[in-house]
Amino acid sequence: MKLSDFDFHLPDDLIALRPARPRDSARLLHVRAGGALEDWGVLDLPELLQPGDLMVFNDTRVLPAALTGLRPARPHGGGGPASIEINLHHRDSANVWRAFTRPAKRLRVGDRLDFAGGLIAEVSWKGEGGEAALSFDRAGAALDAAIDAAGAPPLPPYIASKRAADEADRSDYQTLYAARDKTGSVAAPTAGLHFTDRLFAALDARGVRRTHVTLHVGAGTFLPVKTENVAEHRMHGEWFEVSEAAAAAINGAKAQGARIIAVGTTALRTLESAAGPDGTVSAGACETDIFITPGYEFRVVDGLMTNFHLPKSTLFMLVSALAGLDVMQNAYAHAIDKGYRFFSYGDSSLIWRA
Repeated sequence: MKLSDFDFHLPDDLIALRPARPRDSARLLHVRAGGALEDWGVLDLPELLQPGDLMVFNDTRVLPAALTGLRPARPHGGGGPASIEINLHHRDSANVWRAFTRPAKRLRVGDRLDFAGGLIAEVSWKGEGGEAALSFDRAGAALDAAIDAAGAPPLPPYIASKRAADEADRSDYQTLYAARDKTGSVAAPTAGLHFTDRLFAALDARGVRRTHVTLHVGAGTFLPVKTENVAEHRMHGEWFEVSEAAAAAINGAKAQGARIIAVGTTALRTLESAAGPDGTVSAGACETDIFITPGYEFRVVDGLMTNFHLPKSTLFMLVSALAGLDVMQNAYAHAIDKGYRFFSYGDSSLIWRA
């Protein structure tokens, strides 16, 4: 497969800079298993599902991973103070985060960074492309609290390049069901942003069941594919967990012949990573670097609710694997023609496995 197979032109004005209000008023493109397309709304979701269907949500909580640090002046003429933009993207240990830094040329190993609220970090490693490891002066929950106070929502570049994050993003860029003890994502599982209490009530009334898994979303999910040969791309690892209760709910639903619908690509990647060859989902926690492209044999998931993704992205490859590349190229052309809003704050789709 070639990277160019997954390209398409998206008008800039279709990139959503704010979510629909209320959340559940977004549009929903229904992509049937045969490729037929139907225009609905997110609030219509219960009509598109069947009693007994099981929806699987990612309950990770987004960390305000965008920080601004001050590097104090170095002694002996080594450089004056400098403001450094930090985007945390992977937790290495209780007090160490890997981050993308800008401007990276102003940082050296051993430099100190001061953040709001008295939070301090030292640059313990520096790699290519502006990546660095930051060792903070506190760990665990204390570090999470300090980052929460000092940081801002880590909006994706296609939003952050057009406007600054503000107070509204602190709630807009977080699902209503994010678990407070599962903070660790540096990007939101955006399919879940559409869900509200009234939508959950309507799904309950329809007899649709739900359970939760956890995958802490890392920046690697969204990094661009730079190789024309798609098979040469390597995904970054992301930590996931499936509880005993979730595994039992998923396996029980499958045994009953019910459909499994992942809410978001992160939930889908978690399920497929936790499944054995026979489709049985095992409880446990580990990292996954699963890369799903056309030709992948799905073991668990029957349907996927997801937003519209970037051209040439691993996520557009994933939906193409689920429904077929031709089907998704046609679906995206339809969405563009009908003015659907794209990306993290955009509209949604419900896609069935071919």
